[in-house]
Amino acid sequence: MQLTINAPLDMHLHLREAQMLQLVAPLSAAHFAGAVVMPNLQSPVDSQQKLLAYRRAIVEAAADDSFTPYMTLFFRPYTKAELEAAREHIIGIKLYPAGITTQSEAGVADFESIGETVALMEELQIPLLVHGESNGFVMEREREFLAIYRWLAESFPRLAIIMEHITTADTLDILDEFPNVAATVTLHHLMLTLDDVVGGLMQPHLFCKPIAKTPHDLQALRAAVFSGHPRILFGSDSAPHPTHAKECCGCAAGVFSAPVALPKLVELFAAQDKLDVLPDFVTNNAQRFYGITPNPKKVHIHDEAWTVPLSYGSVRPFLAGEQIQWQVTAIEK
Repeated sequence: MQLTINAPLDMHLHLREAQMLQLVAPLSAAHFAGAVVMPNLQSPVDSQQKLLAYRRAIVEAAADDSFTPYMTLFFRPYTKAELEAAREHIIGIKLYPAGITTQSEAGVADFESIGETVALMEELQIPLLVHGESNGFVMEREREFLAIYRWLAESFPRLAIIMEHITTADTLDILDEFPNVAATVTLHHLMLTLDDVVGGLMQPHLFCKPIAKTPHDLQALRAAVFSGHPRILFGSDSAPHPTHAKECCGCAAGVFSAPVALPKLVELFAAQDKLDVLPDFVTNNAQRFYGITPNPKKVHIHDEAWTVPLSYGSVRPFLAGEQIQWQVTAIEK
């Protein structure tokens, strides 16, 4: 059996920088027509100068003219002039609570201070992408953040808000309450619960933030995605770290899924007899919500098994050593 996906999009991707960027950018560019690139580098991408330099580095590393990096700025207080200048170069601005995940120390510590910048974003129609977690107990962080999502959606009803990498059943309620809100869902959060990470021996390559949650949350996410919800978008949150940073005390958070994301999604949707809704999840919903038109790219996937390599350079991928029953066999650009 063959399946063709037109212009698949990854709406939440970490490409890192320097040697790691050179390693991982081609792997996403191979399967996707575009990706929303996160700005939490060692020095956050919080100026137009940094943004344009980072985009040039990505384009050079990807070496694929059918792949578009959709760039984001790191949230900070911006002037209207800064936002007007940056608007044509970005797809949105990414908000991190301070210290909540990798290289987010410069994030928001006081949410009462963000209103002026968010109001400018609403006026200029610049989407707000949010890592939605509090600093509370780790299993409750996403639920505790829901009040901030509701405040944002109610206070700025013309602002496009994207709840990134959602993990709980409660968060899905926000989508039904507010038409200006969308969400990304990852591959690994459609497959894992916390038991997979720490139920037996610790599995450091499955540790991510937000952490995988309960079986109830997993089933709710899967039901929403397989129902074809029009404002749920695929975002891999593929987040590479070298093996020595994962297999150690103080394990870094992140699952590197870029090389396996698309064929494994096909396998998951096929198993549920839901291949008809996969194009919306990986392409159409994102195009509608963001108003983008990606480069033409047809990805042909066959039901032929392959074994995921144990590593890509210094990084161990999600599902390393396991078989996936579908594989990408051809790309038309």
